[in-house]
Amino acid sequence: MKKYRLGAVGSYYQYQLKKLKQRQSQVLFWIALLLVGVFLVTGRFESDLNEILTVIGGGRPEPIEQDVYLIQPVIDYSIYAAPKNAKGIYIPETKISHYEDYIKLARETDVNSFVIDVKDDQGYLTFASNNKTLISKGMVLANPPIKDIDHMMDRLCEANIYPIARIVAFKDDVAARHDPSLAVKNRQGNSYVTSANDTWLNPYNKENWDYLLEVSKEAVKMGFKEIQFDYVRFHESMSAEKVELDDETSKKEIITEFIKYICEHLHEEGVKVSADVFGAVVISDVDTEIVGQDFGEMSRYLDYICPMIYPSHYAEGTFGIEHPHMDVYEIINKTLKIGLNKTTSSNGEKRAVIRPWLQDFTLKSAKPYLEYGPEQIKGQIQGAADAGVNEWLFWNAAGNYTKDGMKAE
Repeated sequence: MKKYRLGAVGSYYQYQLKKLKQRQSQVLFWIALLLVGVFLVTGRFESDLNEILTVIGGGRPEPIEQDVYLIQPVIDYSIYAAPKNAKGIYIPETKISHYEDYIKLARETDVNSFVIDVKDDQGYLTFASNNKTLISKGMVLANPPIKDIDHMMDRLCEANIYPIARIVAFKDDVAARHDPSLAVKNRQGNSYVTSANDTWLNPYNKENWDYLLEVSKEAVKMGFKEIQFDYVRFHESMSAEKVELDDETSKKEIITEFIKYICEHLHEEGVKVSADVFGAVVISDVDTEIVGQDFGEMSRYLDYICPMIYPSHYAEGTFGIEHPHMDVYEIINKTLKIGLNKTTSSNGEKRAVIRPWLQDFTLKSAKPYLEYGPEQIKGQIQGAADAGVNEWLFWNAAGNYTKDGMKAE
């Protein structure tokens, strides 16, 4: 006979009890299997299952009325929020397929935001859409630059990148040519064409406002949490002698009205709104009248206002600086101080945060010639910071950036 060690833990009694429980479990398993077979044959499986679940869960489950699929975890785009200080780069549609490279750049620098083409400089949508309104305008491409926008937005969220949708507003060679009634007209009543052979949507035509709103909502559906309008102005050649304007409403009044309208509607969608403006309108009322961008008035409605203050675009002698593109710190610093004065309300009214566009490119025609590199990038950032502006965006039309200039110190 086999001997068993006696004791509180390893007694023969406990061994026998363990064996009994094992046999009971085996019996219960085969009984359960038999019952399932009976239920399946008699068609009572669903009703009996419901009864069992009712006893176990304390309530009767809802009947299954359609196929049920396992739902994969999805990105909750509501977690996107504007960073305390957005620091971003522009990614052109020609480079958007390389977004993983830009995510890598962001990990190695202060960059935390991407400005991505949604409605491009011609007027096309950069991703696929079934939106009938947008299709009717001719802006939806069969083969858009962004192939899988859902995956791209997922990756940006995972990388903690704040996504900003760039929407080119009134410059538009697609909708304006597709429907000439939407275009700015010359004095003869035909679509006005600029010297660069571009057509523009008429800011006075409020059908265009709704069109741009529809484009914006499509971007919101994709997960963008900020809509940034570029070319939200008149072309600089559009004088009263050349195009039909409204005698009752000035250019700057109608642009400001558009900004107010679009902000009210997009704020209802839960997104921020920003707009790009000429750097010149910060320091010159003359330029405000020409293009219709009133820096102070637009800032009353926008969340962010983004002056394009590229040092190489300033006229020689500005602020007493002989060659502005050679002195990036002073140009940025002095311009933003003026801008902050214009967006400071005396009665506590909310005004837009200034988030300037800075320059990460070299203007080849500038004399004397200066190749922009890390020193010029850092100089612009420092000039903004010393003026009291801690947000910035860098522009390079080709999407090539100076990583060393944007590295965290």
